[in-house]
Amino acid sequence: MKQKSSAQAVPVFLAFLAMGFADAAGPFVGLAKQQFSLSNFAAQLIAFSTFIMFAVLSVPMGLVQDKRGKKFVLMLGLAIMLAGVLIPAIGGLTTFPLFLITVLLMGAGATTLQVAGNPIVRDVSAEGAYSRNLSMAQFVKAIGSLSGNWGGVFPFFSVAVALGLIAAATLKVGKPAGDHHAVTLAGCVRLLKSGFVAAMVLAIFLYVGAEVSVSANIPLYLKERFGIDIEKLGLLGTGLFFAALTVGRFSGGVILRWMQPRAFLRITTVLSLVGLAGLFVPSKIIATAAFVLVGLGFANIFPLVFSITVDRMPEQANALSGLLVMAICGGAIVPPLMGVLSDSTGSVQSGFLVPILCIAYITWVGFATRQAEAK
Repeated sequence: MKQKSSAQAVPVFLAFLAMGFADAAGPFVGLAKQQFSLSNFAAQLIAFSTFIMFAVLSVPMGLVQDKRGKKFVLMLGLAIMLAGVLIPAIGGLTTFPLFLITVLLMGAGATTLQVAGNPIVRDVSAEGAYSRNLSMAQFVKAIGSLSGNWGGVFPFFSVAVALGLIAAATLKVGKPAGDHHAVTLAGCVRLLKSGFVAAMVLAIFLYVGAEVSVSANIPLYLKERFGIDIEKLGLLGTGLFFAALTVGRFSGGVILRWMQPRAFLRITTVLSLVGLAGLFVPSKIIATAAFVLVGLGFANIFPLVFSITVDRMPEQANALSGLLVMAICGGAIVPPLMGVLSDSTGSVQSGFLVPILCIAYITWVGFATRQAEAK
């Protein structure tokens, strides 16, 4: 990661690692559905409990960040995340309500970390390096998503978040110099009147919804289509997908050294659509390859959309961060829609039409942005 100060990178990376822990809510859906005997719709409420916090907290945290600074908000997010992961680390996940409280706190912590973490990467990046450095930070976040098993991950989560909190205390991030616009709720609403900002916020909403939908339903898809036991598979059912996300984000950080972010966004969304289409081919080998392809395609959509938006309006970084992170609540809204479609058709496979539509929109945004720039 090319940055202004190498010492600044350590707490930032640890914060992104902690963000990734909230992504475990997706892989936990299949296991929770079986352990607590939930319907497809009820199982998706796990992701809802995590990601609804992005809708509730993002803009308020953007306002707090504008007044108290990114370091304060980053440390607050780590403290909330620590509270969430300590509950199961100490007492286990014995009941469904306790499980929902855990993912709710993890979602609140991840929300707060996203509001501070994404713009902090710009603060510690050299000029022109924001997109690729954010992809590398998302690579570290993806490592946090590579969970091992239901019972063993939370003690590890607790130690990692505690270390991140200690490291964040050493972070030195000043208030923005030059033309700084104070963040207000009315100002955030005004930003949404921009067609460009509104389109990018919706792109984040749909992308996160698609990612959570895919990761949550991989085990259910494999069981339905190929008779693979979810309990024996554990969280390994999503391991290939998250491994592809991890590799893709690292590769994105390298590719963006010579490719423009907008061009890379168009390529990666088309790749995602090809992978999602492969899930409708009746072959275990093709389905496995499709999940890898989807992971590679999904890997850089979030950091690309986020960095393209902030780079276009850097003076509004705090407000844009609040709006874009708020859009992560798509992870709460889109998966239940996929669950409803799956329940109504009696097929998990048909539910994958929902993420296909989401990525189709982002693909359109990528090409529409190019056309607008050409005029």
